[in-house]
Amino acid sequence: MNSNKQIVWITGASSGIGKEMALQYGAKGYAVAVSARRTELLDELVSDIKSKGGDAMAVACDVTDETEIVNAINQVVQHFGRIDIAVANAGCVVVGFFENLTKEEWTRQLDINVIGLAMTVKHVLPELKKTKGRLVLMGSVSAYVPNPYTSAYGASKAAVHIIGESLQVELLGTGVTCITLHPGFIDSNITRVDNKGHFDPNTKDPRPANLMWPTDKAVKDMIRAITKRKKLQVITGHGKVFVFLARFFPRITRAMMAKQIKEIKKNIPSS
Repeated sequence: MNSNKQIVWITGASSGIGKEMALQYGAKGYAVAVSARRTELLDELVSDIKSKGGDAMAVACDVTDETEIVNAINQVVQHFGRIDIAVANAGCVVVGFFENLTKEEWTRQLDINVIGLAMTVKHVLPELKKTKGRLVLMGSVSAYVPNPYTSAYGASKAAVHIIGESLQVELLGTGVTCITLHPGFIDSNITRVDNKGHFDPNTKDPRPANLMWPTDKAVKDMIRAITKRKKLQVITGHGKVFVFLARFFPRITRAMMAKQIKEIKKNIPSS
């Protein structure tokens, strides 16, 4: 392969933000390695990228399995020779009002969004240090804003935010930069996967449709921020407004989110 071509490895790439990021990087001439659990979707994605003249490979990886993470990284390096950009995007959202969430639901949320991300970072960092590459963490505006019905998700993304802040200090002098992306409402299937990991395409998305950003638009902003080696980027206009309000007008923010509870109850399935 062309040694001048940048190598991008993306976890959680079978759908949503990860898939769109792979497509856009492929179109820009990057070599793309995509990982997720649903290998049939990865194969379709790789075929799509290659049909447009891009270079891509699929590597199965469940980020809750540390051995699979190590094996995936080894396969990418063996195939492409190195990793220049690693995007820790794999994630899920556990929903439910706080008092109804079980220990198992909390464990799943944190295993994927926090521990899975942490182990991905731990094992890919040695490769990024060789290339003075870019590390990308997928956070969320939920890290800043009160989260009725998604408190577990918000807690997991707050952890990702702090991991990013810590890494930016620890990586000083290594040549590796770390950016944490905090998207607002992005069109994806993340809310159509239930708390046990089962996907239902007919599940109604409880998020406000009028605020939803198209995935391709959001990913363009993400790639721009990654290229500039920014430390943090909030994605979507409404996301920036929410973060601003949460920082400087927390009482107003809590009142706004409290009003959303009735709307949330209208959109969630009855038990």
